[in-house]
Amino acid sequence: MKNFLHTCAVILCSIPLGLYIVFIALCCIFVRNKQYEKDSRFYRFLLNTLSGSVLWYLGVKIHVEGREIVPKEGRFVLVGNHISNFDPIVTWKILSKERMAFISKSTNFKIPFFGRLVRKCCFMEIDRENPRNAVKTVEKATEFIKKDEVSIGVYPEGTRAKDGVMLPFHNVMFKIAQRGDVPLVVCSIRGTNEIHKRTPWRLSHVYLRFIEVIDREQVKAMRTAEIGERVRAEIQQSIENTEEKAA
Repeated sequence: MKNFLHTCAVILCSIPLGLYIVFIALCCIFVRNKQYEKDSRFYRFLLNTLSGSVLWYLGVKIHVEGREIVPKEGRFVLVGNHISNFDPIVTWKILSKERMAFISKSTNFKIPFFGRLVRKCCFMEIDRENPRNAVKTVEKATEFIKKDEVSIGVYPEGTRAKDGVMLPFHNVMFKIAQRGDVPLVVCSIRGTNEIHKRTPWRLSHVYLRFIEVIDREQVKAMRTAEIGERVRAEIQQSIENTEEKAA
């Protein structure tokens, strides 16, 4: 009965959601294809409301653990595993007050209207094939941190681990926290890779867990390889624990 009621609600709300998407698309016509230096409150509002509506429409139920450890003041770098394109959407929805800006591959910024929307929220593209350009992205993210503009979200694996097995880390991403002199928030996510399989007839359960905050003193004292090894182990353990609870 619960799934039936959800399906009925989805049908009834699909038209208003469609109109809202058209409105956002019109707003994005005026956004240029460039890196913006200021986080727009208006476009941030559009991003958060659209994300919440889409996740509800798709029947995504988010289970959050450890939200209280996320710093309430000051900027930080958030790092997690990457299994689906829904990972950042779920995360920035839960951390809407923290004004997250994610580093993402260039093709995501070519998605119609969505790519322009996230540009206005200071999201940054990274060139995986060109190390020199990747360093420039790290420098820009550090600049945003120092200016107290946004907190930064990164996926050190660099791409989605489609089979669920974590990929090797690109440890250069941890330099953002070191150079920005901010803590590192470690999180794990599970279930986002099932959303497209269950939508729209069944609820999708997503588990987002904030594992630990590594303070800035520790971050600066460690080598990036050491940080990567520690964070990767913590995320892997968290994923395994979450799977055991859900079983």
